[in-house]
Amino acid sequence: MASLLLKNAVPFDRDYACDILIENGFITRMEPADRETFTADNMLDCGGLTAFPGLFDMHVHFRDPGYTYKEDVFSGSEAALAGGVTGVVCMPNTNPVTDNAQVVRYIVDKAKETGVKIYPAACITSGMKGGELTNFDELRDAGVKVISDDGRPVKNAEIMRQALEQSGKYGLLCASHCEDLDIINGGIINKGEVSKALGVKGMDRASEDSITAREIMLAASCGARIHICHVSTKGSIEMIRAAKQMGVAVTCETCPHYFMYTDEKVMSRDADYRMNPPLRTESDRNAVLAAVLDGTIDCIVTDHAPHAAEEKSDFEKAPNGVVGLETSLAAALTVLHHENGMPLRRIAELMSSNPRKLLGIEQIAIIPGSRADICIADIDRSWTVVPEKLHSKSKNTVFKGETFKGRVIYTITDGEVRYTCEE
Repeated sequence: MASLLLKNAVPFDRDYACDILIENGFITRMEPADRETFTADNMLDCGGLTAFPGLFDMHVHFRDPGYTYKEDVFSGSEAALAGGVTGVVCMPNTNPVTDNAQVVRYIVDKAKETGVKIYPAACITSGMKGGELTNFDELRDAGVKVISDDGRPVKNAEIMRQALEQSGKYGLLCASHCEDLDIINGGIINKGEVSKALGVKGMDRASEDSITAREIMLAASCGARIHICHVSTKGSIEMIRAAKQMGVAVTCETCPHYFMYTDEKVMSRDADYRMNPPLRTESDRNAVLAAVLDGTIDCIVTDHAPHAAEEKSDFEKAPNGVVGLETSLAAALTVLHHENGMPLRRIAELMSSNPRKLLGIEQIAIIPGSRADICIADIDRSWTVVPEKLHSKSKNTVFKGETFKGRVIYTITDGEVRYTCEE
């Protein structure tokens, strides 16, 4: 493998440029750029751009197998690399659902040459039907790190308790999409003033809050870990914060749209602003933002959920979901760093080290000895999101037309430049 020299790159946790030598897929040497440089087969002059450890998104949907007209492993990986993301967990609501080792291996094998390390999440219950538990032993041996019935939450509390109890035995992280489908009962946006104004059925926040409370209590009862997916309500935030203070092993994630937007966006009756959980109120948005800033929220994810344009054409009948892999770092830099003063080190924790820590997988760092999975970004570059230019097969982004400050310029995995921004 050819060696690569990253010249004049500023590591996210330093205030000076470095020359970084990569050999055989690993960082081997690193010195301030004003010292005598190294020699390498190839050189990339980063010109003072910021080097982050490769990002990790622990909640995406690549729709493969079964719905590859929306996305597949290859197009999803291209979108990931364009966002500086070098590792993902893809959710199991595929067709067939990911509830056995055969489907897991299909995804892992397909991903081998993409440059993105893909960890398939597997179902908690067989067929994602909420009944019999899947074979956790088999799934772990196939490489699974996360179990979840994402999108179809486990309705039976005792089944969920058993899953939590057994997940620790097999070293699996149990992740819950907190939603009571009986409460939702056909709702499509947040229940409130906007749903009333539009005359459409709303999704009551009690749906999310009640299952968040249930999962916390179940985890506490058996001393298990629980990870709460895509938190969107003030109530859930408050419960998670209190549970952490009580010593419950609860972690959580949120997406950039929940700390940026409110349900006012759906007044346009544009289904690209519909996702699940939905955009909520200003009070919720502020609570989510505060929880990211104070450390209550452990990870920033995207819940990258591609849908074809024709599926999103009818506001009331469209499926929920938005794409986000190519915009997540930009959104975080804009809102968290530039607007709220969050240090780059903390953004790296939320988007790289914390997800890997929760999964118990190899950490990535900008130091000698680390695997060379690196995101090179211009943290001050302004750009506007144009859906047609996204790498995903689907263009249903909630950020269309948004101007961000911060852009991924290069993405490197295993010492190889896999993405270069052409604009």
